[in-house]
Amino acid sequence: MFYQLYEMNHAALQPARVYADAVRLFYSNPLNPLAHTPWGRSIAATAELFERTTRRYGKPAFGLSKTVVDWKSVDVTEKTVWSKPFCNLIRFERAVAPGRKPDPKLLIVAPMSGHYATLLRGTVEAMLPHADVHITDWTDARMVPLAEGGFDLDNYIDYVIEILHAMGPDTHVMAVCQPSVPVLAAVALMETRGDPFVPSTMTLMGGPIDTRRNPTAVNILAQEKGIDWFRDNVIMQAPWPVAGFGREVYPGFLQLSGFMGMNLDRHITAHKDFFVHLVKHDGDNAEKHRDFYDEYLAVMDLTAEFYLQTVDTVFVRQALPKGEMTHRGTRVDPSAIRNVALFTVEGENDDISGLGQTKAAHDLCPNIPADRHAHYMQPAVGHYGVFNGSRFRSEIVPRIVDFITSYGRQNRVAVKPRLVRAAKKQA
Repeated sequence: MFYQLYEMNHAALQPARVYADAVRLFYSNPLNPLAHTPWGRSIAATAELFERTTRRYGKPAFGLSKTVVDWKSVDVTEKTVWSKPFCNLIRFERAVAPGRKPDPKLLIVAPMSGHYATLLRGTVEAMLPHADVHITDWTDARMVPLAEGGFDLDNYIDYVIEILHAMGPDTHVMAVCQPSVPVLAAVALMETRGDPFVPSTMTLMGGPIDTRRNPTAVNILAQEKGIDWFRDNVIMQAPWPVAGFGREVYPGFLQLSGFMGMNLDRHITAHKDFFVHLVKHDGDNAEKHRDFYDEYLAVMDLTAEFYLQTVDTVFVRQALPKGEMTHRGTRVDPSAIRNVALFTVEGENDDISGLGQTKAAHDLCPNIPADRHAHYMQPAVGHYGVFNGSRFRSEIVPRIVDFITSYGRQNRVAVKPRLVRAAKKQA
């Protein structure tokens, strides 16, 4: 009943939110003389802060309508090219010149860990000039009717394999954070079966491949609590009247509470600064706050079976690096991977996936030729900076583009051995 009470509390606050929004509009209207006084702006700022901290944030839009290809601005159109109950595959189709040599096909597998795929908007935007980008757009579990069945980690791996089949040969796959494990498992299974649609390259970014290395607070919590604690304390039924009413889920608001609790002082300071910016009429900084938290506070539910299987497999038992992970009764064997080039990326200050956890993938894939292994550690960034931000755009993206371009099937014959090194810290 906790989730239902949460929803009832949200509904009960709706009149207060409407009133707060009306107050904000009244005291920020330029025709109101009080709107030009510190007192009036303080009232408006208080009203907006209340409304924003009590609202439910809906799924944001990608909003990527333009990109630059060959130094020319071109239109971008979102198209759903593959669909199943728990995921849509979105292609960002660029209006490039007919007959132009095609760019590499890139599949970005977004994390299914509480936030929507739009959290990777910056990742998609940075890759659009260089690749034909597709992304997995996972569905909020509370919006999927029970009649559609369940969705667990095995289903996730199946979806990845089916998507790679739908995209065809010579596809490049990029997994950001959580999907690093199922993507590595999917590729290993495809190689074991001799699947012709195995990707050309696999880029794993800030992923928990081996959480025994430099365990973070997230890893330690899972080890200390055990899977039974998570089953008993964080699994709830989706409330009425959502489409998935009755489905057992891990609510997104619990995941968000955990994320915010890790850096609570930072979030409190950010909201205090937001209030000050509004009072001082500092529109640019206030808008940056809105943009960030509109995305960060938009969360989705996960199916209980997917969440519990992932926690148990990845964080409690660490089954993949121990050689104990299975998919529908078949052991996942990363050493079967021979034809896929592997690139791993980590952040120096990552507090979600510690240093070495993603790099561990190389040890699990000894049969990939030595010249097709590459690793890069980005200095001075945390988890988010591995796939977004200025350092991602300037230092990580060029390395990814170089890697997937060099190791595409059509270019692989001419490739010389290379080593991607971490940038040196500035003095």
